[in-house]
Amino acid sequence: MRTITGIVTGTKMQKTAIITVHSYRTHPKYKKQYRVSSKFYAHDEEGKAVLGETVTIYETKPTSKLKRWSLVAPVTPKK
Repeated sequence: MRTITGIVTGTKMQKTAIITVHSYRTHPKYKKQYRVSSKFYAHDEEGKAVLGETVTIYETKPTSKLKRWSLVAPVTPKK
């Protein structure tokens, strides 16, 4: 089961949260790293996702046209 950690950027839909995941890629010629972001639509049954919160999502079978991920739980900050 694949899991991804990202930030909640949208909660306006019922039972759906939009998660933005940032990663870094290296340019093949110039070797400079640049940031790339991807949006994932995750199923959130109880609607407990809060805007700006860091969460973990896991891959599931397709729930709708765009949703292929489900919300696991909020990530606890490391101390």
